[in-house]
Amino acid sequence: MGICWGSPAESPTGLTTDHLSTVRSNTASNTSSGGSTAASSGASSNISGNSLFSASGGDESYPNGMILPQPNLRIFSFLEMKAATRNFRSDTVLGEGGFGKVFKGLLDEREKGQGKSGNGTVIAVKKLNSESFQGFEEWQSEVNFLGRLSHPNLVKLLGYCWEEKELLLVYEFMQKGSLENHLFGRGSAVQPLPWDIRLKIVIGAAKGLTFLHTSEKQVIYRDFKASNILLDGSYNAKISDFGLAKLGPSESQSHVTTRVMGTYGYAAPEYVATGHLYVKSDVYGFGVVLVEILTGLHAVDTNRPSGRHNLVDWIKPHLCDKRNLKSVMDSRLEGKYPSKAAFRVAQLALNCLGPEPKHRPSMHEVVEALERIEAANEKAVEPRRHSGLPTNQRHSRQQPLHHRSALHPRQDGSRYPPRLK
Repeated sequence: MGICWGSPAESPTGLTTDHLSTVRSNTASNTSSGGSTAASSGASSNISGNSLFSASGGDESYPNGMILPQPNLRIFSFLEMKAATRNFRSDTVLGEGGFGKVFKGLLDEREKGQGKSGNGTVIAVKKLNSESFQGFEEWQSEVNFLGRLSHPNLVKLLGYCWEEKELLLVYEFMQKGSLENHLFGRGSAVQPLPWDIRLKIVIGAAKGLTFLHTSEKQVIYRDFKASNILLDGSYNAKISDFGLAKLGPSESQSHVTTRVMGTYGYAAPEYVATGHLYVKSDVYGFGVVLVEILTGLHAVDTNRPSGRHNLVDWIKPHLCDKRNLKSVMDSRLEGKYPSKAAFRVAQLALNCLGPEPKHRPSMHEVVEALERIEAANEKAVEPRRHSGLPTNQRHSRQQPLHHRSALHPRQDGSRYPPRLK
């Protein structure tokens, strides 16, 4: 399980300064524009009960993203959630984390005034585990951030359900699962990602982080990792799981001080050491994912030989030299990648992993660098459909994850780095 720091827990009710919306007390049932009713728990909340709902969202109309004036969410009833997931049947489970289980569901949207069944919308439903210690905090954070942040590279939160002790979140369903599954998954159902798709994914994820960092109300994501990058049917990347997101520092401050949370191997060293969270702490996590993209290796794996448990510590010296880089590149690429482009990505990763936050590039600069690499004339040849088997070391099992996002299908039984909490 996760290794913890002994700092005091943050109060679940003290969230108003960390989120985009204001406190509102729910004392009666709220009805959405879609006609669903959710009974209130009677507790104070940062959620607007008069929000609107759009199944398709508004991302396409705002390619550069926007912060909505109020959460654009549908309030679902628990009965709707039971119907969508067939009473939370075990065969609809997509994954499970510290927050609880995530189910695949189908919303049966009736044609207005006719009572006929429409086409339905495939969704992912995250259901809070009643025993989750920090689940309510993270549930609120998801609603308050994703409910108002709209961008093509952020997962769409469609709505929520809050009835008595039942807390659920409803997301768009991501057909291709997570980047983590594709990089580290095993079995015939998991095909290795070709170089050009890897580049497309990290560019999309970088654009999502750029939007968060440059929006009017600056947001620090705080838990950037491969499992939180989800992919649609065209391998467009979308950042998910905003349970740990924080508003950035004021103009007079360089950082915010907070309890250390995140995931081992991805959290920036200055944050782990001091609790000081910088916008560029996210850039460090992005650098770790770049190294995973290059090597096909987990950020942390205690089953690797001594001295290689932490990927960044082990691989960093190899990123400076083209010959050394070639020796650690993902074998599932079968050598089919442009060596100059891979080396440029390695150099960018090194810059992102700089020990001092102020010396790391901004995410806007990262996007520009990656787009220049993508635009280069060198192009990778797509790997054969059935590549050679990965080595046991490359996909060995890890320590159990304390808490993770699971809005996507799990293709393997592997375990992941522990969460800092």
